[in-house]
Amino acid sequence: MMEAFLVPEKTVVNAKGDGPGLDVSQSEGRVFLLTLAITNIIEQESLDLSIFGSGDGATWDAKPVVAFPQKFYREEVPLLLNLTARPEVKFVRAHWEVARWGRGTETPMFEFHVTLREVPQEILAEAAGRVRPS
Repeated sequence: MMEAFLVPEKTVVNAKGDGPGLDVSQSEGRVFLLTLAITNIIEQESLDLSIFGSGDGATWDAKPVVAFPQKFYREEVPLLLNLTARPEVKFVRAHWEVARWGRGTETPMFEFHVTLREVPQEILAEAAGRVRPS
């Protein structure tokens, strides 16, 4: 079962950027639980975090495969990343954009990390068994 950081712990950003690419081609189920943990901020700022896919780890899709809702506060946010319909995606990486407004410094500051954990096949099979067609 795959478990990794898409953005390392205690990462501090003040401008847009990208995390390192992560090879997910060996995962069995291609369904992952992402967790965005914002551990430190300053007031009046926003964080937009998206996950992009790539077939080779060098050329990245123009549009994200999934995105977290815009964030303003310290919190932990889960998000499901389902790549079962995207077999061409072999690598994923995080991309973030930050903004700040109001008084004080114009430079935003977020400390955060993003984890990726593969969802076990047994859980997916159990969840699928609970879904009944209407």
